[in-house]
Amino acid sequence: MTRARTMVITVSLAAIAAAGHLLQAQQRPAASKPVAAAITQPDPSAPLVPQFAYDKTFPKPLPNAWKLGQVAGVHVDARDHIWIIQRPASLKNSEKEATNDSNYGIGQDGGGPFAMCCRPAPPVIEFDQEGNVVQAWGGPGPGYEWPTPAPRSPDSGLGSGPFGERGIYVDENNNVWVGADGPGDAQAIKFTRFGKKLVQLGKHGQSKGSNDTANLNGAVAFAVDQKANEVFVADGLRNRRIIVFDAYTGVYKRHWGAYGNKPDDSVKVEQYKPDPKSPQFGEIHGMALSKDGLLYVADRVNNRIQVFKTDGTFVKEGVVAPNTLGGAVYDIAFSADPQQKFAYVADGMNQKVWILDRQSLKTLGRFGFGGAQGGAFRAANVIATDSKGNIYVGETWESKRVQRFLYKGLGPASLR
Repeated sequence: MTRARTMVITVSLAAIAAAGHLLQAQQRPAASKPVAAAITQPDPSAPLVPQFAYDKTFPKPLPNAWKLGQVAGVHVDARDHIWIIQRPASLKNSEKEATNDSNYGIGQDGGGPFAMCCRPAPPVIEFDQEGNVVQAWGGPGPGYEWPTPAPRSPDSGLGSGPFGERGIYVDENNNVWVGADGPGDAQAIKFTRFGKKLVQLGKHGQSKGSNDTANLNGAVAFAVDQKANEVFVADGLRNRRIIVFDAYTGVYKRHWGAYGNKPDDSVKVEQYKPDPKSPQFGEIHGMALSKDGLLYVADRVNNRIQVFKTDGTFVKEGVVAPNTLGGAVYDIAFSADPQQKFAYVADGMNQKVWILDRQSLKTLGRFGFGGAQGGAFRAANVIATDSKGNIYVGETWESKRVQRFLYKGLGPASLR
């Protein structure tokens, strides 16, 4: 009797469970058909562009407890050595713990000369491909006028403003060209590889404007045409021109402004209102000479690149990130292939490196993002490439560093 009753109960519970499942199935909406994943596939007809990866191994730790200030110039020489020029005076007191200037740490003078870190590095530094310091030099000396640092901030925790040393270029004869954009700086200097002065262009405090053939006023970049023995100077921070000198003697040859016309300093330039069709350069921030003899000029505040023949004839122009207030086109460099198919533009406002087709100046892709960590940008200011296709980006303001991005071949473009 007991066993029969147990069996009835078990069957009844099973029936109830089955009925419940049936009811849930009747109330559940019908299963939808599979939906294709919402993934946009790359356009097979779109051009492939260079791909890059951040290299955390470059540079190696600096010797002598050195610390970099704002990196205002980067160039790769014929031996694939990387040269930078940086601004020691831009370091804050709290970034120079191992000097008597510091007010950070124990005592009135901070860590002082017995602290283990840090002290300003020399302005000019040469690195090898492994990121080791090969040599370093620079600063005031007899027979030339070194770039003038900006006045220091009244806040002892801050360094100087973003002026002083500016731009570096190493020509095929291993001569080193150094620019200057500090207060009153109207000069640029040519040194030997080891820092011996050869030629000074212009004199401090003597600028008479964009049509002065003897002096500069904010020289920021250089390019040397070895066959013609000419040095092109982007004299564009306060002047508005490209000016050309004999690379041996420093004798003036010619100059021009936007579209190859005579520059006019009377025309007001709006720093934060880009005008890609302005008849005047807004601020020339960088420059590069291609293998096929064309000069690419980065007009930062107008978000444009203008291209010229070496005689000053205007060829074409292109616009990058046209809606950027304050300027997107900081500096320009080319890919390492024989045709230099791609141009790379450092953008210190949007914190990107833009990848362009060099011939059409059409933007194809980009990489980079804003941030303080390795591989990010806070002030992407200058750019260069080596023979392997790797990219070097120097940063100013609070970043104060140079980063390397390794070339990884071609792949789909990203405009994210």
